[in-house]
Amino acid sequence: MSDFDADPAQALAAGRTALSEPEAKALLRRFGVATPKSVTAADPAGLASAVAGLKPPFAVKTISLEGGHKSDSGGVVLGVPDAAGAAAAAAGMPDGGAGFLAEEMAQAGVEMILGGVRHARFGPLLMVGFGGVLAELLDDVAFRMCPIEAADAADMLDALKGAPLLAGLRGRAPVDRKALIDAMLALGGEDGILLRHADVVAEFDVNPLIVSAEGAVAVDGRAMLAQAPAVTERPSPPDLAPLFAPNAVAVAGASAKNPAHGNMYIRQLDAFGFDGPIYPIHPTATEIEGRPAFASLADLPAPVDYAYVAVGAGAAPGLLADAAGKARFVQVMSGGFDDDGARAGLAAAAAAGGARLLGPNCLGVHAPAGGLSYMAGAVRDPGSVAVLAQSGGLSMDILRRGARRGLKFRAVVTMGDCADLGPADMLDWLIEDDETRVIGLYLEDAPNGQALISALARARGKKPVVLLVGGRTAAGARAAQSHTGALASDGRIWDGLARQAGAALVDDLESFLDALGACQAFRPRYGRPTRNVVLFGNGGGAGVLAADAFARKGLSVGPLPDVAAAALAALKLPAGASAANPVDVPGNVLQRQDGRLGVAVVEAALAGGGWDALVMHMNVPGLLTYEHVDILGPLIEAGMQAASAGDGGHVALVLRSDGEPAVEEKKQAFAESARAAGAAVFDELPCAAGALAALAEIEAGVRS
Repeated sequence: MSDFDADPAQALAAGRTALSEPEAKALLRRFGVATPKSVTAADPAGLASAVAGLKPPFAVKTISLEGGHKSDSGGVVLGVPDAAGAAAAAAGMPDGGAGFLAEEMAQAGVEMILGGVRHARFGPLLMVGFGGVLAELLDDVAFRMCPIEAADAADMLDALKGAPLLAGLRGRAPVDRKALIDAMLALGGEDGILLRHADVVAEFDVNPLIVSAEGAVAVDGRAMLAQAPAVTERPSPPDLAPLFAPNAVAVAGASAKNPAHGNMYIRQLDAFGFDGPIYPIHPTATEIEGRPAFASLADLPAPVDYAYVAVGAGAAPGLLADAAGKARFVQVMSGGFDDDGARAGLAAAAAAGGARLLGPNCLGVHAPAGGLSYMAGAVRDPGSVAVLAQSGGLSMDILRRGARRGLKFRAVVTMGDCADLGPADMLDWLIEDDETRVIGLYLEDAPNGQALISALARARGKKPVVLLVGGRTAAGARAAQSHTGALASDGRIWDGLARQAGAALVDDLESFLDALGACQAFRPRYGRPTRNVVLFGNGGGAGVLAADAFARKGLSVGPLPDVAAAALAALKLPAGASAANPVDVPGNVLQRQDGRLGVAVVEAALAGGGWDALVMHMNVPGLLTYEHVDILGPLIEAGMQAASAGDGGHVALVLRSDGEPAVEEKKQAFAESARAAGAAVFDELPCAAGALAALAEIEAGVRS
């Protein structure tokens, strides 16, 4: 490898952990990325002779086979004027063990960083951002899973805070954007370096990549090498229909003497209305909860679609391994499988018994259409929202709070530690399920991450997906060796992956539920993201604050079209009303003409079209002052009629309350009526702004 044209696999086989800069640049050139003209030499005197064919000024660098940051150790001198200066610069540098490099200085331009890292869950990831020695300080980068396409590359660049620098700023010429995208594809495209050498290249840095009107030049390059872990072949995803409507349920972990978790589950199934056979499993008891008990799954009188296993970690593997094909799905509630080996053993036991495994360390499955639920008090009202959750406790919050928000569930599946079935396996099925319209995922880990992101991408344009990911602020567990590795935090990666897949990524449970509610109420208009909002309500200050909240989420509460402004002016609204957007009409005006004046205001504000969402906000205590008039019903009706006419937008209602029990009761009745009419309902204006912004992300995720 004396010609510095190393093959990464050969270098790793020779015991190397990195490619030197000349080797990394040779690899870049083979994939079409331009690098400066350069020479190498074993010593300073040889470098002085070698630069005779280069055009000064030069950049002089030490060559290291270990991939360290040269600038941190004094191994780089820029702007060297001549051969003597090159020799002197090399003589003053630490010896990296592989000689010295001199190259022509690249033309000035915008310094970018382009890199890749092999992620433990998602495989090769591409990163681009603004670079140089201040890359970590600037912290302006975007990630995508490989392979990327040209449209992904363009979207990554547009997402950067410094994107205006690329378009030309303050008289500067725009950079050659195509050359920059070509360099990104050379590294992260379908036939790029990161995928072609995915088994040996752990990290790759091009920092800086200098882009200008004349092109893109890789001024520095580094590659860290490590053998990729072996990939374990996974079983095909199963048909989940029997899980959501099981023919029968077996329950292990109930007692004939002292009520245990299994007993509570059997009673919950009875209370929820499960109408199939329930078979208690117990090694010695003959009857539990008034039903015949069986010693093992293998002893069941007929196969069951679902087995609920609430026995200890020591007993569970044997129970599953001896199932003899009598259970299609087994869900293990127990904890205690604290390492990969224990979880793999449990999955192997389930496979030996002929079952697919959910869990361990979870709570169960809520599937109201099939009469299945693990939570007391759950509502048996089937719907179209499916949620996959890696937290049992949080899943109960989703069910309780979701019901209050009017969410109707197709299923809520707690997945726990995902020893066998994970979110990717289930997501594929839900995408094709006719009874599922909206999908939500709460994730704390992403086993089989590449398949998960690929499945999310398949949902794009078919079904809205909302993501809530725990632990996004945690730094990577390993010490990063490259700029790219140092910048590859979970938060940045998930931001990029959600955008790549066309899913909405939210920050907390309330936002998750609000976004699911918006997706349940609205049909996403793929390719036409929600942007222009008409705000209407009774509360001027609330409207002003709402306009700020919507603007922070990238939504516009802009001036109304001339047609709408003229229609509002023609109504001659009394003093105290505002006919600009946000439109503010006090309650004492809304109640006039038996509530029809408010309808006229809504119709006028929406005249001329061009709106994507109508958000009506009402102070519920104020509405109750005029209980003799139905103010809200006609307003909702007017909004829904406008939405259904032509290419109308979404209609949302915000019901602001003071929390008094009597007011809350009325508010809930108002909310149910509005949801029945097809509107989405929120508690506060910022909640509506966040939900519509999430919807806009989903709508924007489909490329034309």
